[in-house]
Amino acid sequence: MYCKNAGLILAMAVMLNSFEADAAKQPAPEKSLLTPTAVVEGITEYKLSNGLRVLLAPDATKPTTTINITYLVGSRHESYGETGMAHLLEHMMFKGTSKRQDIVRELHAKSMKFNGTTSYDRTNFYESFTASEEKLNWALEMEADRMLGSRISAKDLASEFSVVRNEMEGGENNPERALSKQLEAISFDWHNYGHNTIGAKSDVEKVKVQNLQKFYKKYYRPDNAVLMISGKFDSGSTLGVVRSLFGSIQVAAEKPALTWTREPQREGAREVSLERLGNVQLAALLYPIAAGPHPDIAAISALNLILANSSNSRLQKALVETGKAVDVQGKVMALAEPGYMTFIAQLAPNQKLPDAKQTMIEAVEGMSSNGVTEEELKSAKAGLRNNFVAIMNDPQRLSLAISEYIGQGDWRLFFVQRDRIEKLTSADVQNVARNYLKRSNRSFGEYVSVRQADRAQIPETPDVGAIVAAYSGRASVEQGEDFDISPANIDKRTVRSVLQGGTKLALLSKKNRGTTVKGVVILRLGNEQGLFEKAAVLRLTSEMLLHGTDAMSRSQLAERLNALGAELSIRNAGQNVIVQFDTNKQNLTDVLDLVGSVLRTPKFDELELARLVEESVARIEAQRSNPSSIANLEASRKKNFLYKKGDIRYRSNFEESILDLRSVKVGNVREFHRDFFGAEFADIALVGDFDVPETTEILSKIFGEWKARKSYAWMSELQGNEAGKSKLISTPDKANAYYLAKFDVALRDDDSDYVALLTANKIFGGSIRSRLVNRLRHKDGISYSAGSQLSVSSYDRAASLILFATYAPSNLMKLKQDVYEEIKEFFEGGITVDELNDAKKALNFERVMGRSQDGVLAYGLASQLDLKRTMRFSAEVDEKIEKLTVKEVNAAIRKYFEQGNFSHYYVGNFGADLTSANISEVTK
Repeated sequence: MYCKNAGLILAMAVMLNSFEADAAKQPAPEKSLLTPTAVVEGITEYKLSNGLRVLLAPDATKPTTTINITYLVGSRHESYGETGMAHLLEHMMFKGTSKRQDIVRELHAKSMKFNGTTSYDRTNFYESFTASEEKLNWALEMEADRMLGSRISAKDLASEFSVVRNEMEGGENNPERALSKQLEAISFDWHNYGHNTIGAKSDVEKVKVQNLQKFYKKYYRPDNAVLMISGKFDSGSTLGVVRSLFGSIQVAAEKPALTWTREPQREGAREVSLERLGNVQLAALLYPIAAGPHPDIAAISALNLILANSSNSRLQKALVETGKAVDVQGKVMALAEPGYMTFIAQLAPNQKLPDAKQTMIEAVEGMSSNGVTEEELKSAKAGLRNNFVAIMNDPQRLSLAISEYIGQGDWRLFFVQRDRIEKLTSADVQNVARNYLKRSNRSFGEYVSVRQADRAQIPETPDVGAIVAAYSGRASVEQGEDFDISPANIDKRTVRSVLQGGTKLALLSKKNRGTTVKGVVILRLGNEQGLFEKAAVLRLTSEMLLHGTDAMSRSQLAERLNALGAELSIRNAGQNVIVQFDTNKQNLTDVLDLVGSVLRTPKFDELELARLVEESVARIEAQRSNPSSIANLEASRKKNFLYKKGDIRYRSNFEESILDLRSVKVGNVREFHRDFFGAEFADIALVGDFDVPETTEILSKIFGEWKARKSYAWMSELQGNEAGKSKLISTPDKANAYYLAKFDVALRDDDSDYVALLTANKIFGGSIRSRLVNRLRHKDGISYSAGSQLSVSSYDRAASLILFATYAPSNLMKLKQDVYEEIKEFFEGGITVDELNDAKKALNFERVMGRSQDGVLAYGLASQLDLKRTMRFSAEVDEKIEKLTVKEVNAAIRKYFEQGNFSHYYVGNFGADLTSANISEVTK
């Protein structure tokens, strides 16, 4: 998909990333490039004579290159009647130029990962690909071409605006996004930050192509853009290509005007109420704050963590631990101009909104007088620092992240913000709490009058140039090795062994940037008889593991992980309990000891269990009215006839799941852990910077003799398909509908048909330019999100082929017809040679990217242990894909893509005229 909601993007951009590079070794700039204008911790900035700024961040440790171009235009720059224009234009930039009829198809053909995003202050486009001078040059030439030569035509606009409208309706289905939009709207009287980036429906539908063309010419120009190239590339030759392609682009004499709208001083609290059908309850607070470059933002970021976003936060204690809410989150919107911070709580249906509201206000605004402890500040600074370090060690996140600070005024603000955070004092945090967290600066769900005005002072946006002018940063992060990610080399470097108690290990040691280590522990539990009627207790036991140990409470455990700069997650999947962790070489021993304590000596506190049950129930209640959740549940339940109720493979409905969860007592959880947890059949994999013999010894001490009382045996997934089944389900008050079709396939990943069907799926609906997506999104413009998925097991012949799409309920018949025709044409006509070649390139790119990500690789190595496989299996799949023929793919299509194989589910607000009585007219 091309676009993302601005709120989601900005929430991801609290911290940014930079790549290792030795600026002193950068080649001399080309003649049309000035000398470097800034060098900070491995990122070097150049500037062309036409105003284009160029950032180079080379990193030879990764096999990929990313190009990101940021234009300083977002929804903040839109005028009356133009809301959504920046976002709509982002869509149009993929339509083509005079030289290129279909940019998306060309990107897809070159196996590039790409996207575009629009926010309040900026729009960006990026391409990520396996390092190649040819691909790099092509991508740069394409970006130079569409900077001034994009085809903004009435025909393309006519097809695209309905796609954007469908995306808009998808946001309306999300309770948090819908409430946030209303809350932001009442918080800004005049500024465009009060407008949702996707825009008003009427503006998007009625926009004139001439206005869009004028908007494009005004903002898409080299002196309003920053081009960043990161990853693996040759700096000298790349600078030459950039100079050649972008240096000759002329700019108009008149520059885009600066925005000058500022909000008046707040004079009282504001409230809004959003009423919709369903079982979701949310309470939210919003407080306007200073602009992102202002020094206050560092203290505000720490304040946000102290109040929310941690298991030991004040709102967690005040709301969740007292049973007034099930979850609470906070967000800081640090923008180019004065922005805002929010706190949002999710409530279970039986919890009271007035109680939650009063408690939230008291906890948040009480910060003005209650003060900040040194322990709270230390924890917040550690959390922000750990986030920074994690992003610094992950070059893939650089492109999108750097765009946010460019939007604020300069990319170097990232490092300035980091330094400000490290210097924070409790007095700094207390001061911002006093200024911003007050009644007159509050937005909630109602209006409240006050006897005396107490207004927040929002400072002016600082001069960014003055802030960063003399900034030089600090020493760059230590480089890692240029690791060969071929299956053969991974096998060569992986040490496999079996501990005395039966635990299998796969340890891949390599030098990583930042000495990072990623690990996976897969515990395999129980059997068909032992696990009968224990699905809920298995789930809750797994989730309770992170709620405290015999030696540490839940909050102490969270603080310990924070202090170690580590991440730890645990989830249940069938018979497996999957543990994943992220740390570094220095802290690996401590993290492994902590993982051992979490798995072997959990506390299972009764009150913690009760909170977890209510939180889980609240999530289920939220799904009851969600079209996609309903469709996926209905599709998964069609195989229930194969299992007895109580079998963990049986899929419960919403009501059954709630009853099962509430029936679990703490004694059940303790007994289950005692009987079923052990490492005799566990598989462990680590990838990163560590010593293999030393780590093996540590793992042996933790897991070597740990055995479960109850035996383990794999429970095979049974195969059976109720084909041709269709169902229409009504979900009132939902703007967006959801379609899902499913076919249960007797296939395993080592079967002869697997690679052919995998490729067929990629061509039909598995990419942005696939048959189904092209029809529903690009041609007919009725769906923002559509595609197909193939899920295949390595154990059993029980795969699933799924088709899906979002759409407006009024387009139900059109969607049904489109899907029917595409399946029919695919089944009867098959594929072309060009489609096969494009699919091969895309699959190869995805597989290479998977092997380049340590966390994904660790999970794959752990899974291979149980299957008695090595990376040779992965190499064989690569070879089969390369040798695949059109004839073989067409044979798989004729075998599996039969219309009658699929069961169809239509979920949405279809009205009284479409019911089960006439569903045959819809689905036959």
